[in-house]
Amino acid sequence: MNVTADDLDAAISTVASTLRPATDRDWSSVAGTGDWDCWHTAEHIGDCPLSYAAQLIAQPTERYVRFLATADKDATPAEVLEFAVTGGGILSATVRAAAPSVRAYHPTGMADPAGFAGMGCVETLVHGEDIARGFGLHLDPPRDLCARVLARMFPHAAADLTGTDSWTAMLWATNRTPTHRLSTADRLALARQPARHLTPPGCGLHTGRSLPGLQPGAWISWAAGESNPEPAG
Repeated sequence: MNVTADDLDAAISTVASTLRPATDRDWSSVAGTGDWDCWHTAEHIGDCPLSYAAQLIAQPTERYVRFLATADKDATPAEVLEFAVTGGGILSATVRAAAPSVRAYHPTGMADPAGFAGMGCVETLVHGEDIARGFGLHLDPPRDLCARVLARMFPHAAADLTGTDSWTAMLWATNRTPTHRLSTADRLALARQPARHLTPPGCGLHTGRSLPGLQPGAWISWAAGESNPEPAG
């Protein structure tokens, strides 16, 4: 199931509309993702898609394009959110322009435009939710978008969590929702098999940390749109 530039646009819009009401607050004093505050989490949301866009343009096979995108240190919350939205918009435009045959390096395998769009959606939505929770808010992304992203980026989770809301399932797959939020049928199904979907709190998509339970090189399959990975034995 392919993720598109339209999906990325919807993810960006969801984050922007949810977080704009909080831009009059101090983003440097509220926790975001891990050790980051909300300001630096938003900066990360801007940097990730810019990095993915650069990969699609340069198409390196063994490394990331050598740059780091940062917001000005004196950027206001509204301005760092603008940076996050801009980064996502640049990736969206790049995905639209890229030929489906394009492949570029990611630490866990070569990825196609839809794979980078899926990674961009996960980074945007999950880190956006991290920021929102710091202000007592919550994202409410389109569930069809979440279903496509879940199926592409976390295929085993999508197959196993058939009775759970797709946004809740994505948050569970990225280690942000406890098991009791899943449907009863899904909790029982998961109890009968090893955990294999959880990613670390930082997602791992940008940094290249591999997903526990996936065979080495499995990203090559599902990021590039080929066969789904098999669980590790």
